[in-house]
Amino acid sequence: MRIPFLTPSPSHVAPLLSAERAADLAALHATGFARPWETHEFERMLCERGHMAHGLMRGRDLIGFILSRIVVDEAEILTVVLQPAARGSGQSRTLLATHLRALAEAGVRVVHLEVDDANAAALALYRRLGFTETGRRAGYYPRPDGTRAAALTMRATLA
Repeated sequence: MRIPFLTPSPSHVAPLLSAERAADLAALHATGFARPWETHEFERMLCERGHMAHGLMRGRDLIGFILSRIVVDEAEILTVVLQPAARGSGQSRTLLATHLRALAEAGVRVVHLEVDDANAAALALYRRLGFTETGRRAGYYPRPDGTRAAALTMRATLA
C-alpha cells in the first residue's frame, strides 16, 4: 500500500478580532524582540477601537502577526513578527500586503512604521511595498546584549 505524502496546510492571513489570542501574540512577540510585550498589553490593544491586527495562520496555528493603530486616515504599524521557522520564507510579504489593503479599505491613506536599521530583510520588504525612509532614531531599540540599535522611521502612501 502506498501512503501519500502529506504536506502541511498552506498558510493564510486572517483578521485578529478579539483579545482571546493575546497570550499567543505575546509568546510569538517574545521570539522576535529583546523587550517583548506582555499579554495584557495585547489584550488592551485588541480591545481598543482604532487597532487592527492580522494573523498569519497555518490551520489554527498562529505563525505570525501584524498590529497597527489607526487615527483618522493615518496608521502606525506597531509590530510585525513571524515565528522563527517562518522567517525568510516570503510569508511576511503576504501578511504585510494583506494588512495594508485592509488599512486602505478602512480609509487609511498614510502608514508609518519604525524598524531596526540592521534588519536588512524587513527594510527590503518595506521598500518593495512602497515605504520610504523619513528619519532615524539613534539608540532606540534595546538589543539582547545590552547595546541599543537605531530605528529608521518610514512611511508609505496607500492608493
